[in-house]
Amino acid sequence: MRFKCIIFDCDGVLVDSEATSIGVLMDIAQEAGYKMEMPFALNQFSGQSLQYCFDYIQKNALKPLPQDIINNYRRRTYQAFKTDLKAIPNIDQLLQRLTLPRCVASNAPIEKIKLNLGLLNLSHFFEGNLFSAYDIQKWKPAPDLFLHAAKTMGFEPQECAVIEDSLAGVQAAKAGGFEVFGYASSRTASTLAAAGATVFYDMNLLDELLA
Repeated sequence: MRFKCIIFDCDGVLVDSEATSIGVLMDIAQEAGYKMEMPFALNQFSGQSLQYCFDYIQKNALKPLPQDIINNYRRRTYQAFKTDLKAIPNIDQLLQRLTLPRCVASNAPIEKIKLNLGLLNLSHFFEGNLFSAYDIQKWKPAPDLFLHAAKTMGFEPQECAVIEDSLAGVQAAKAGGFEVFGYASSRTASTLAAAGATVFYDMNLLDELLA
């Protein structure tokens, strides 16, 4: 295999949480007087920092967001995850087959990463190798998180494959000098490919691509 380490995003790559998270953002926006449709919200918010999402909503809203908006959002999403969260199809089988060192690098807070992986029994695949943008205060599409993850794992960017599903994530990986594989849908495939990702649609196909 030509890579020595695999860096996975979390939301949309390991766990199918983005629609749930973005649904909560849509509810918050509507409560502030700004109605969004899911396809637009997914395109606007996918892979972005939470602060970006709140800034965008506030710019378009008719009234101020609550002062405790971050805690409000976390409480609502964490509650929704307990009932709605699902693993990405075939991710468990893929992780069982892979033998390379691997880690998670996500824009989400570390407690959210741990919660999501724990709820779906995926934590043991990563042996605590979890990296959050909040730890270094740098969010995708900046490359810093991937560079930090690779360095901590003991590898150079060119030795690592990044698995992403968002434009911001692909941009971050490319800016850091990583090869990036974009887990895509028909909605996102052309955008991820244009940003430089090798696009694929099924986690069971990833081992072949990595080889």
